[in-house]
Amino acid sequence: MPAADRPEKSSAGSPVDGRSTRWAAHRTRRREEIVDSALVVLGREGRDFGLDQVAVEAGVTKPVIYRHFGDRGALIDAMADRATNLLVERLVPLVYVEGPPVARIRSAMDEFLRFLDGTPNVSLLFRRRLPGQNDEAVDAGRELVAQALTGVIGGYADALGLEEPAFVKVWSQSLVGAAQATAEWWLTTREVERDVVVEHLTTLVWIQIEGVARRCGIAIEPDVPFAVTRRAR
Repeated sequence: MPAADRPEKSSAGSPVDGRSTRWAAHRTRRREEIVDSALVVLGREGRDFGLDQVAVEAGVTKPVIYRHFGDRGALIDAMADRATNLLVERLVPLVYVEGPPVARIRSAMDEFLRFLDGTPNVSLLFRRRLPGQNDEAVDAGRELVAQALTGVIGGYADALGLEEPAFVKVWSQSLVGAAQATAEWWLTTREVERDVVVEHLTTLVWIQIEGVARRCGIAIEPDVPFAVTRRAR
C-alpha cells in the first residue's frame, strides 16, 4: 500500500489520534476525487465505462478504487449520490429566490431540464438503473430529486396556509411525476425545443398553484411576488 494510502501508527501499534483524523480526511478526499473522476468518465464514455478508465482519470490504480469502494456497484452508488446532490444544490435555491411566482417556477423547471440535458449520461444515475447499480440507490436518488421538486409545491402550500398533509402529498407527487416523466420523454424523443417544454411545464404548475390558492380563497397573480418560505426536508 502506498504511504499516502496507509495510516501511520504509534509505537504501541494503534493509530495516533491526530494522524488518524488526518487519515480519515485523506480517505474522504480520495473517495471524492475518485467519484468525481468516475462522473467525468461516465459523461465521456457512457454507461459501459470501465474502472481502468476511472483509475487513469483519477491518477490511481484499480486496487485503490477497490479499497475505497469494494466493487463497481458501490462506486456507482456513490456516483449516484453525488450526481443527485449536484442537481438538488442547483434546483432548491431557485424555488425560494425572491421574485414573481411564475418566474421562480420557470427558473426551477429550466434548471431541472438544463441539468439533465447537459449531463445526459450522469443523470442516468437517478433516472434509470445502470449495470451494477443497486435498485435502492436509484430509488434513493429519485427520492432526493423528488424532494427538490416537491419544494416548488411545498413552499407554496405553506404560504397558502394549507393544513391538509394528504392533499399536499398527493399534489406534490403529481407534480414530481409529471416533471420527471416529461423530462424522460423529452430526453428520449426531442420532439420539441427545451424552452417550449419549460414554458408548458411552468404554465401547468402555475395553473395548479393558482387553482389551489383559489380553493383556499386566496387571489394570487403570476407576476406579483409573495413570500415562499423554505420548508424542512
